[in-house]
Amino acid sequence: MSSALKIYALFIGSALLMFGGGLQGLLLSVRGAEEGFSLAALGLIGTGWSVGFVAGSITVPLLVKRVGHIRAYSIMAAIGTVTILLNLLWVQDIGWIVLRAASGYCFAGAAMIVESWLNEVADNKSRGTIFSVYSTINMAASTVGQLAMSVTGTFGYVPFVVGAIAFICALLPTALTSTPQPRPISSARLDVVLLYRTSPLAVIAAFACGMSNGTFGTLAPVYGFAQKLEPATIAYLFSVTAIVGAIAQTPFGRLSDRIDRRLVIVGLSGFSAVVGLLTVLINPASGIAMFVLFGFYGLGAYPLYAIAVAHANDFAKEGEFGRVAGGMLLILGIGLAIGPIVASWVMNAIAPVGLFIVTATFHGALAVTAFLRMKVRPVRDAHGRVRFRAMNAEKPISPGTVELDPRIEASEDNLVPPARVHPAPTGEAEVIVPDPVEPVILAPDHPKPDAPGETDRSDKPRPE
Repeated sequence: MSSALKIYALFIGSALLMFGGGLQGLLLSVRGAEEGFSLAALGLIGTGWSVGFVAGSITVPLLVKRVGHIRAYSIMAAIGTVTILLNLLWVQDIGWIVLRAASGYCFAGAAMIVESWLNEVADNKSRGTIFSVYSTINMAASTVGQLAMSVTGTFGYVPFVVGAIAFICALLPTALTSTPQPRPISSARLDVVLLYRTSPLAVIAAFACGMSNGTFGTLAPVYGFAQKLEPATIAYLFSVTAIVGAIAQTPFGRLSDRIDRRLVIVGLSGFSAVVGLLTVLINPASGIAMFVLFGFYGLGAYPLYAIAVAHANDFAKEGEFGRVAGGMLLILGIGLAIGPIVASWVMNAIAPVGLFIVTATFHGALAVTAFLRMKVRPVRDAHGRVRFRAMNAEKPISPGTVELDPRIEASEDNLVPPARVHPAPTGEAEVIVPDPVEPVILAPDHPKPDAPGETDRSDKPRPE
């Protein structure tokens, strides 16, 4: 199988996986509400998925090392298929929480295996294109999966069977390949301490995005059900949110490449907080107002995580991109797991619209934090920044996605020795003298190294 054909086959497999995941996630929230599950149980269903995803990100590499990529992927697809069918046969809240955790585990494993194959066929020239196409396909397929609920509905067996078919068909591209298996999958590099030393704001941003998006993704369908919306209307609402959010990533991401990223984070998170408060005040029952508010939420909230990742890596030392992004993955997963639990309690105590109190609170806190950090740390010069890359904002990012990101290849292939900081006598400024280095040829899209005196990549990263 040629590299091009292999890439297309993997894209198809990934698209089927994301289609099934998009359909299943929305379906379980709405169907669970229809079955009379408590808000606490519905929140725990979302928490179970996030916990399973993080666990899979950490442990699946061990399984792949033992049985190989194809067998491991077959296991993930088979268990994922059985899981969604058991959701149909075992309609019970505790059962769905357990099954959702198993689904998240399998989803993480399958995604990592596909991404390891893509990593194997990607080179420095094609890596950026492959990463962009892969991210776009994932966002589009997940949205189409959500839209599918408007056709299948939520009652009966049809939506569950459609999801199962998508999961099992995602196995075909890897099962049919005759090419050698790729290198073993790297374990997730979840270095939270390094992330905090590099950028405290990134830790806050990852947690706030997890809390807000975990809450919205799991319980906004329940809010729609409480507002007496039809399942098809709920599917359209989420599709509008996802489409607007995906479109918004590129212009805001490119803007953050040109100005202080923290200013963009302040604007987007502040806007998202206002949208949440407006939703609480208006509490629209149906109609155009709800579509506008949900679309505005996607516009403000969905680009935030990818911009925060870029901001964190603006201040990371060369070669540390993977560890910093891995730390953000763990913090995001924690937020995604806790958010639905907190929001379900607020919705029980106040009203279903209370979920937007949670999103507004964490977006507002992020806006304030980013604004205050601008007073503490100077803006990073545009020539020393990493490039923004769009990411799926609705689900956790797997370690395989981090490894596929072209920014990690650039940071590890083009290492620039750090400058030596020579202490000066008391009362005088420190003198920064760069180490003598051989000429370094940078990749075309790699940022230029900082001029002496402007570097942020010293031996001890400065706190943000």
